[in-house]
Amino acid sequence: MSETQGTEGAGHAASGPEYQLLSVIVPVFNERATVAEVIRRIRAVDLPIDIEVIVVDDGSSDGSDKVLTALGDSTVRVINHEVNRGKGAAVRSGLEVVRGDLVLIQDADLEYDPADWNRLLDPILKGKAQVVYGSRFTGERKNMLPLHWIGNRFLSLVTNVLYASTLSDMETCYKLFDRAVLEGITVESDRFDFEPEITAKVMRRGHRIYEVPIS
Repeated sequence: MSETQGTEGAGHAASGPEYQLLSVIVPVFNERATVAEVIRRIRAVDLPIDIEVIVVDDGSSDGSDKVLTALGDSTVRVINHEVNRGKGAAVRSGLEVVRGDLVLIQDADLEYDPADWNRLLDPILKGKAQVVYGSRFTGERKNMLPLHWIGNRFLSLVTNVLYASTLSDMETCYKLFDRAVLEGITVESDRFDFEPEITAKVMRRGHRIYEVPIS
């Protein structure tokens, strides 16, 4: 699907419910202390679209699996990896079962707040984009460790040079996709190299990535 065709399709969502279901993939690895609160915040978000939550327990050994067993219901599905395989592998497992026409990634720590989801959804529902990233560098933000800040900025710069883009936060967790954009893309990375891989493959297909500020 070309970017022009995809944008026209997304534009219909503003006047009619073209997008009906948001699939949220939540990779979890040893996050017993935070995952219940993340799920609580997810359930509390008021969205203009239905959601399903796919939680992928990536071989946790801290009891996260027991917490997730208690949290599962008709809207929260839990997938278990026998051993830790990495964030990219967890996202890949989630992508294999999602049913939504929009796909969002949400970490299970408390760095990212689901209250920002409406900011991410807005450009897609208005037909402005098919891919939206939440940037931690374009608005109010918490302090980041200097090494992480430098690493994130460097990788974003490299991406911009390679693909003639202007991304400020390529490594952000918050990546929202029209599912049609992901069709035919195979995620090969098992760990955090998932972030540059999916960004590069989306850009190679000619899709513009729209950024919105997140807290």
